[in-house]
Amino acid sequence: MNAPPQPDALDICILDALQQEIPLVARPWEDLAGRLGIPESVLLERLERLRHAGILRGISPIIESRPLGLTAATLVAMPVPGERIREVAGLISEYPEVSHNFRRDHHYSLWFTLSAKDTRSLHAVLEEIVTRTGFSDTDILNLPTIRKIKIDVRFPLTGKQSGGIDGTA
Repeated sequence: MNAPPQPDALDICILDALQQEIPLVARPWEDLAGRLGIPESVLLERLERLRHAGILRGISPIIESRPLGLTAATLVAMPVPGERIREVAGLISEYPEVSHNFRRDHHYSLWFTLSAKDTRSLHAVLEEIVTRTGFSDTDILNLPTIRKIKIDVRFPLTGKQSGGIDGTA
C-alpha cells in the first residue's frame, strides 16, 4: 500500500490561495490559477490529488447566517463511540441546519454546528437529532452562540498572505 503523496511547494501555495478569496467569476479556477502563475488544468489536477490524499475535504463559502434570517445557533458535542462515528455523522449531515461536523479525540467525540431561524426551531431540530441518534439531552454538550467572536479561520502555510509560487501577487 502506497502512502499518499506529500504536498509540495505548489500544493502549499494552492492551499493558501484557497483560504483567501475565490473569485466570483464565470471561471474561478482559471482566475485562481492565473494568480498562481499556473495553467487551470494543473490547478484542477492538484486539487483532485489533494482531495484523494485526504488533505482537502471540500471547498465551500462562509455565509453570514443572520442576514438570511437564521438568528439562533449552537455548537453541539456528543459522546459517540468510535464504531458509530460515521453512522451518527451521516445522520447529522442530513440536516440542512447543520453546516458541518467533525471528530475529536475526546469524550465528546463528535461536534457539529447548528443554525435555525429562531431558538424554538433550533431546539426542535436538536431534539430530533438527539432522539434519532439514541442519545439524551443529558448526554450532549450544547453551547449556544451568545456573541459571535469570529467567523473565519485561516491557516497560513507559506507564511505569505497570497501570491504565486514565487511569492509574487
